[in-house]
Amino acid sequence: MGAGGVVSQRARSRLSPLALDLLFYAACLVYALVTAFVSEFYGFRVWGAFAAIGYGLAAAHTVWLWTQPRGPGRWRSRRVGLAAVVVFAMLVPLAVLVVRRLTGVDWLITPFSWSAQPEVWVIERSAGLLLSHGTPYVDVTALGRPPEVNDYTPYGPVMAVFGLPRALFGGGPVADALTDARLAFAATACVCAWLTLRLIGRPRVPVLAAQLAVACPLTTLTWSVAGPDLAIAGLMLVAVTLAATDRPAASAIVLAVVVSAKLIVAPAVVVLAVLVTARLGAGALARFLAALVAAGAVLTVPVLLVDPAAFTEHVLRFPAGLGVVRSPAASPLPGHLIASTGPVGNALAFVLLGAAALAVLVWLLRRPPVLGSDALLRIAVGLGAFTLLTPATRYGYLVYPLVLLGAMLCFRRAEDGNPAIGTTSSSPG
Repeated sequence: MGAGGVVSQRARSRLSPLALDLLFYAACLVYALVTAFVSEFYGFRVWGAFAAIGYGLAAAHTVWLWTQPRGPGRWRSRRVGLAAVVVFAMLVPLAVLVVRRLTGVDWLITPFSWSAQPEVWVIERSAGLLLSHGTPYVDVTALGRPPEVNDYTPYGPVMAVFGLPRALFGGGPVADALTDARLAFAATACVCAWLTLRLIGRPRVPVLAAQLAVACPLTTLTWSVAGPDLAIAGLMLVAVTLAATDRPAASAIVLAVVVSAKLIVAPAVVVLAVLVTARLGAGALARFLAALVAAGAVLTVPVLLVDPAAFTEHVLRFPAGLGVVRSPAASPLPGHLIASTGPVGNALAFVLLGAAALAVLVWLLRRPPVLGSDALLRIAVGLGAFTLLTPATRYGYLVYPLVLLGAMLCFRRAEDGNPAIGTTSSSPG
């Protein structure tokens, strides 16, 4: 191979990551611009306007990198583009929307004025109800009026914890801004990400991992206008990390918190149970399950006993579409589109969902995960299939598989460089 061929090969090797970066940021920029101009939600439009700046700067920086010779320098890192996204697609819109929310238009039936999505104020309300009545769930049949969708709290009892700062310390403009539930969600997600990286040896986060888990529009938008899914995803990462580093009881306790906050992530229980068994054996599985059941009972049973009917209506019947009010959850995803064709389509959607669940279970049992990255991949695929095929779901739930896939890349880097993480504790190596 001649010198020109070597240079060309090196150029292609160098440009390939930049080409992918540019494609990623350009696609994100288009999404942000469309959201800014056509979304019915005020918070989405504000996010889109600022996010377009962040993604535009990231794309421009990528183009600039393309023109520069290889060499050291603070501005020659691909992470500069990520920093622009974090600032303009996450930090700035969140701050603007938290302050804008002080105008007090949350409860109006006017999505074009909402500075926070309904889940934020529903969770804050649930915390107040928990403090005053011992349960975050109201009896929707005893309201003295026909119930409507925002009367529901379709989360487990633990989710109310994120609203406690507002319930305990809110009341004035400054206090309300500082106790916005989105700040609690964001802080939880950040602490969980830090703890996960610390437990697996602080690997250098690959750029692609950061793009999937942090810079993707689903993550940055959720961070700005809502946030509970990011907190739950962060806690799930901690549970996976504890299981993968042979702390089954601690993993089970964290996982109980996760499931007691949002039931949609329950499939992670099966994956982590198999992971614990593959790494440590049946005895560890028994400890894992005992801790999971005990912690879940402590977190859930007291609230359940206060009003079993309300608990069932909010947490089980409403998300399943069987409540007094029908869940409005719907997105143009395959499951919803198939189900919307009629009774046959609805049945077919559930058949496809069951088939996907069975396929993931067979994969899980035939090739049991023994590493954290294995478990994360299986959970990501399972939650992704659930989101795509469930008749009543939201496309925002796709943030779970994206975050988990980004974390998987971090785990793989850590596993390659740390034999204590990359092997089971019982292996001779």
